[in-house]
Amino acid sequence: MAMISSNALSGRNKAQQQQQQEEMESSTQESPLNPNAFTFDLPHPVYAMAFSPSPFAVASSVSAVAAASPRLALGSFVEEYGNRVDVVAFDEDALAFRPDPALSFDHPYPPTKLMFHPSPLAPLLASASDSLRLWHLGPETAELRSVLDNSKSSGYCAPLTSFDWNDEEPRRIGTSSIDTTCTIWDVERCAIETQLIAHDKEVYDIAWGQAGVFASVSADGSVRIFDLRDKEHSTIVYESPRPDTPLLRLAWNKVDRCYMATTMMDSNRVVVLDIRSPAAPVAELQRHRASVNAIAWAPQASRHICSAGDDGQALIWELPAAAAAGVSSEAAITAALEGIDPMLVYTAGAEINQLQWSAAHHDWVGIAFSNKVQLLRISRLEGWTAHRIQLIREMWREIIS
Repeated sequence: MAMISSNALSGRNKAQQQQQQEEMESSTQESPLNPNAFTFDLPHPVYAMAFSPSPFAVASSVSAVAAASPRLALGSFVEEYGNRVDVVAFDEDALAFRPDPALSFDHPYPPTKLMFHPSPLAPLLASASDSLRLWHLGPETAELRSVLDNSKSSGYCAPLTSFDWNDEEPRRIGTSSIDTTCTIWDVERCAIETQLIAHDKEVYDIAWGQAGVFASVSADGSVRIFDLRDKEHSTIVYESPRPDTPLLRLAWNKVDRCYMATTMMDSNRVVVLDIRSPAAPVAELQRHRASVNAIAWAPQASRHICSAGDDGQALIWELPAAAAAGVSSEAAITAALEGIDPMLVYTAGAEINQLQWSAAHHDWVGIAFSNKVQLLRISRLEGWTAHRIQLIREMWREIIS
């Protein structure tokens, strides 16, 4: 991500904002190939994306129906100082996107990640780029609440690659940086709780597992777990099979905290780990035809995960259960030898850069590619069993064909 020095946000005149708003308002479209995919066009490339955990106070121009529907924050990716974050709702009755210009704002540099506060009672949005920023989303406007960085002590603010908001202890946000550190912020005090030299090289992603436990991945090719009760030590639970192959993304399963997943640079594999048995992955998902860029666990099911990549596909997988859960040893051996097939496949037609699975609306997965965001509506995953996977796969192929 290019960082260009400037003293202030690049100005956007009202005519430009009005033109962009009109373009966005007329951009909702249903995919001609899939009645369960809905597309939103933006006037710029988009990368960062976040679902709101629940409805919150919105501008008077947004209907009550839209307020109760999925809501997203979308960050532009323009290689210059002036960028933008837009807040949009998806009206499930009208099957249309509803931009909320009152809650959209200019942003310095492309945000590498966006996240809403985990609590439905706190209308806060966090963003990362050169610093960690907190934004208050009120009924009529979005206001910058605080800018968190450690430049006062170091004289240099290294770009942030990612962050994660602790859902068990929301006062904590953990950030990862190219300077090899992970920083834990107390956002209520706007102060650093601790800063750790987490890896030997750049840290690319971070994820909370418990209130005081987080993990990170790095250009040094390792997944490391840190416990804030013992800041001097970490546990390496995985290392790239090829030395110094960077690990780029990390997702910790929120339903079963024993599992996490990671991706490697220039690799079509998703590596699934059981932190109780760190010697080897429990699964490697290898059906993408190009590099994997994003992963997200299902928020309501422990064995489902979605991945998306440069092949333009979003794949939903069901991981095999343990033998005690009813999967035969024959099925387990077959999965180990032949690999796991995805249960659902969606083709976007372009390289997918971002993926999110809504925690508040489990039937919706969001993907981002080029200047487009798509919401994909999927069936609920509870109750799916192994003997139904082939039938579901065939039904999904009929839908998208």
